[in-house]
Amino acid sequence: QVQLVESGGGLVQAGGSLRLSCAASGRTFSSYAMGWFRQAPGKEREFVATISASGRSTYYADSVKGRFTISRDNAKNTVYLQMNSLKPEDTAVYYCAATNTPYSSTYRRHYPYWGQGTQVTVSS
Repeated sequence: QVQLVESGGGLVQAGGSLRLSCAASGRTFSSYAMGWFRQAPGKEREFVATISASGRSTYYADSVKGRFTISRDNAKNTVYLQMNSLKPEDTAVYYCAATNTPYSSTYRRHYPYWGQGTQVTVSS
């Protein structure tokens, strides 16, 4: 069974930065792609960023491209989401998710494993 634990959320002013971390356990971390999703109140969970097992391939939602960076440290079994130039519309619960393949994906249905989420609040 895969366990994912997010950390690093909090309250930040618009224009600020946060770095989210997701620690994984339960299987060989370096063999599987990872992703970040977010869910704002009253909205569906949406794709934010994904990274392949090797780390060589990344994709971003248009809304965060150029501001967010996903990365992974396979030696530490951890995936990160560096968030810069934060906007109030980035406010959401952010979820880390794991696939069952090495290939990154933007689709929720490709992620069978999810963390509990971490709250990010951006004040204007």
